[in-house]
Amino acid sequence: MHPAIISLLDHRTGIDRDTWRSLWDQLGAGDLDRGESVALLASLATRLPDHDSLRNLLASLNERREPVTASWPGTVNIVGTGGGPRTFNISTASAFVAAALGVKVVKTGSRAYTSSVGSIDLLERLGVGLTRSYRHTEDTLDKHGIAFAGPFVYPTELLRMARLIMPMSLKPFGRFVNALGPFLAALPVTAQVTGVSVHAPQPELRRLAAGIKDRKVWLCMNDSGADELLGFADNVIYTNDDTSMIRLWAGRFTSDKGTFEDLAPARDLDQVADHFLAVISGAAGEVVTETISLNAAALAVATGHIEDWTVAFEAARDAVVTGAARSLVDAMRTPHERKLTLVRKAVSNG
Repeated sequence: MHPAIISLLDHRTGIDRDTWRSLWDQLGAGDLDRGESVALLASLATRLPDHDSLRNLLASLNERREPVTASWPGTVNIVGTGGGPRTFNISTASAFVAAALGVKVVKTGSRAYTSSVGSIDLLERLGVGLTRSYRHTEDTLDKHGIAFAGPFVYPTELLRMARLIMPMSLKPFGRFVNALGPFLAALPVTAQVTGVSVHAPQPELRRLAAGIKDRKVWLCMNDSGADELLGFADNVIYTNDDTSMIRLWAGRFTSDKGTFEDLAPARDLDQVADHFLAVISGAAGEVVTETISLNAAALAVATGHIEDWTVAFEAARDAVVTGAARSLVDAMRTPHERKLTLVRKAVSNG
């Protein structure tokens, strides 16, 4: 068994970069067997290594990428760690709302690991495609002001491991994939806003964020354990810049009303797309509208698009209630999916 895996299983510290390099070399050469890959992922999902080992792991993956020559100034990536209370796809809705008020947004995400529907699952049901390259992402940003980046932004080693452990899925290892996902995507953005749930390794993610110098990183947490900002909870945003910490207490920009029942996902998978369209149209209740507006406001402030939180929140809320956010969603959907929505609406009204 590879020394890196043995060290993880024995809870040893200080796994250096050369050891990780050797592991990825074996994986690429086809010399790492299925059992070793399962053991690696299971160990990482059970307990993350110490900070130096984790930092070396990420660095060893980053150095294997092709250099990213693109630059997207004023652009923000929004992504959460998952694992908190079950809600609808708040970050995806917030991304559309922020883009509707003029913020350049690149959204990354995954399929469902700790929830019933991940952001990619939702986008498939909406008929909104993922981008296939950096150039494709730029073109989509220019056209819509928002893009949903595909798997190309992540290390190819993850894809190799996923193939190696088949038919076993990555879902049992979702805690690791979700927790480190925000730090694995290579995106030339100005800012990154990441929701961190109570089940994520919060102190370690704060240390990782503090070491990032090429972009502003905001880690959003709250006393309800969700990986999003909530109007009815006390929130704190840890930053890696001079701001240090931002506190958004319950009711600061919103009412302090609401519970997780208000933010529950669709009950049936067949209703996911229609439920999301109701959310983005402001037809799913005031608590829902306040929640996605608050998170969209964070994207606007993080990028400097709007400096004042109150102004940003009101602008985001207007993007919902005026239909601007819904129009953006419709513009990005395939014609086939738009037609199905009209048919379903006609049937329900008939």
